[in-house]
Amino acid sequence: MVTWLATAVALCSLAVACWSFVSAARGRSPKDPLLVAIAVLEVLLLAQVVVAVVLLISGDRPGSMATFIAYLIGSLAVLPVATLWALAERSRSSTVVLGVACVTVPVLILRMHEVWGGAGA
Repeated sequence: MVTWLATAVALCSLAVACWSFVSAARGRSPKDPLLVAIAVLEVLLLAQVVVAVVLLISGDRPGSMATFIAYLIGSLAVLPVATLWALAERSRSSTVVLGVACVTVPVLILRMHEVWGGAGA
């Protein structure tokens, strides 16, 4: 894993999570700018997947391939699922769901980083 990319994606995700929680505290449903930020975050996660695949092809290996792949897929799936929920409901609680999904992303990234680093242990 590339540490600077993982850190950047995690920090962006936390920023969008804060935005979501502030919007929810104001009683707002998810609006287009927030959904665009979620889409940009998903693009960053796709870039991370591309980098991970390139590293895997070049011979680098995580400590547990199955666990790493599961976290990688999970990191890609959490935002679209939360966005579908938010689009279906469009309420204050769906804004909270987006925030929770954005908080989940850095946790998944941290676990991927730990699993990747486990190869040398």
